[in-house]
Amino acid sequence: MDCDVVVVGAGVAGLECARSLHERGVSVCVLEAADAVGGRIRTDHVDGFTVDRGFQLLNPAYPAVRRRVDVAALELRPFLPGVAVRRDAGLALLADPRRAPSRLGRTLASGYARPGELLALARWAAPALGPVDRLLRRPDAPLGRSLTDAGVHGAVRREVLEPFLAGVLAEDVGATSAQFVRLLVRSFLLGTPGVPAAGMAALPQQLARGVPDVRLGVQVRGLERTGAGQRVLTDGDAVTSRAVVVATDGPAAAQLVPIPAPSMNGLVTHWYATDQPPSAGAPTGPTARSSTSSVVVVDGRRRGPVVNAAVMTASAPTYAPTGMHLVAVTCLLGATPPDEATVRRQAGQMLGTDPRPWNELTRHLVPHALPAQVPPLTVRRPVDLGSGRFVCGDHRDTASTQGALVSGRRTAAAVRRWLRGPDGPVPGDGPVPGDGPVPGPARRSAG
Repeated sequence: MDCDVVVVGAGVAGLECARSLHERGVSVCVLEAADAVGGRIRTDHVDGFTVDRGFQLLNPAYPAVRRRVDVAALELRPFLPGVAVRRDAGLALLADPRRAPSRLGRTLASGYARPGELLALARWAAPALGPVDRLLRRPDAPLGRSLTDAGVHGAVRREVLEPFLAGVLAEDVGATSAQFVRLLVRSFLLGTPGVPAAGMAALPQQLARGVPDVRLGVQVRGLERTGAGQRVLTDGDAVTSRAVVVATDGPAAAQLVPIPAPSMNGLVTHWYATDQPPSAGAPTGPTARSSTSSVVVVDGRRRGPVVNAAVMTASAPTYAPTGMHLVAVTCLLGATPPDEATVRRQAGQMLGTDPRPWNELTRHLVPHALPAQVPPLTVRRPVDLGSGRFVCGDHRDTASTQGALVSGRRTAAAVRRWLRGPDGPVPGDGPVPGDGPVPGPARRSAG
């Protein structure tokens, strides 16, 4: 045997599974087809700019993140807790008064402080503030129908909530589980998302430092059972082990093990560089910040394919060379990518600037941004497939970094029980405090 366990895939779930096994003395190796760890959480460096593969934010309030990630070492650069909405009359700002009390005046003057609409929305969201177990026992429904049944109508829903959630969920037809969205609301209230100073790839890189054997550029072609365990077939030499964990995204996992391929939602993000402030009040120096430009912007007019735009350097100046600005513009990914000129024009209107001088650094098409979370919501899917084969990933828990971390640890516990045999549970394999089904902003989304 080459090792006790082979983990196929070096995304967040696979790395956390491997790290958890290694911490318990299990010999494990990770096989990754790409040239770096991270799976769907990757960061590129283009002409001195730091560009994540899709607009991604990390919520430091996730229980699993607090428990398993050195957040301080990531040097997280937070966004303003709120959203800016482009209207014909200008840019309206809505910020959480608890975390951004200085923006209360602008929030009240936004035109969205409508008591009737806000009261209906508060009634709909109220279950998110109670115990998670109680929330998950409630009947589920598609988001759109759930909001309508709760009497959530008007401009707050049409111009703020729906455009914002389109970027978070990677869909705009209201098909996502209402319970999942309530869990999202819960996570937004608990934490302020941001990006690591060095880019989102800093997260999986930190996890990978806890795994001594990660092999990059290894394409896994199939799995075979042997008399003593498992043989993992690659383009090179096969790797043998007692057990194997498939920790790829859902569609890729379904090609290696017998699970249904989950439906996936897609996004495309355009990255633009400019030497001019992208919006009124944008930063003019390498460390300056702006209350407007450091917030996610949505289009309340809904006049094009863009679901959100953000001036990354307003929150994370490290994402660009000194004196330059970096803009992320995200759209839903349909059958064909949206026209770049249309994307550029709408983004300029949303940010209140002329986008013609912008230089498009790159664009990222992410067809498998996150698993669709349809009702009724299932927050735990089986990870033990029998005979020493396991599967983990956010498609087994919730579509979030929280879900990926929890799935990795949950699968590691199942693997250890299997390695131990029928003699009884392994110490420490019970539920881990903080590993509950609390999703947050999807990895390829705003929030």
